[in-house]
Amino acid sequence: DDPQRKLVLLKYSYGNSTNYMKERTQFHKLDFSLEIQNTSWQDRHLYEYIISEGSEEKVWQVLLEVYEPVSNPTIEILSWALANGSCTFTLNCTVERGDRVSYSWSSQDSSSSALCSHNGSFLHLSYLMETESITCTCTASNPISSWVATFKSSKCSNE
Repeated sequence: DDPQRKLVLLKYSYGNSTNYMKERTQFHKLDFSLEIQNTSWQDRHLYEYIISEGSEEKVWQVLLEVYEPVSNPTIEILSWALANGSCTFTLNCTVERGDRVSYSWSSQDSSSSALCSHNGSFLHLSYLMETESITCTCTASNPISSWVATFKSSKCSNE
């Protein structure tokens, strides 16, 4: 049968450590942490931390997730219309790069906070023609980074 294989990064025994990947990892004896430097997608794995004491073994499993940071978002106007005294926009917030990106819309202005409050990359915005302007902010984020982009509408008119 095919035996189970594991890549050993470091062994520690009786105060001595052997680092099998010195060019990429650094062991910190002070807190028993192992730092993987210059992480990449190939480092996404389930790692095991094993302590052997005589005939007993304690095993912890740690899943390492690697994310590409989010790039600056851009807001695109997909459509806009003026009808029945209301101005309506459909906006789309996107990024070029980033893993597991989530999008949320908000506004610092209390008068437009309800209009701009939404989760997801698309925002459907509708407001009265007399409104001077609406400012909505899109936040694109993942577990390691976030960036914002702002949409500011001008007064809506027939012109």
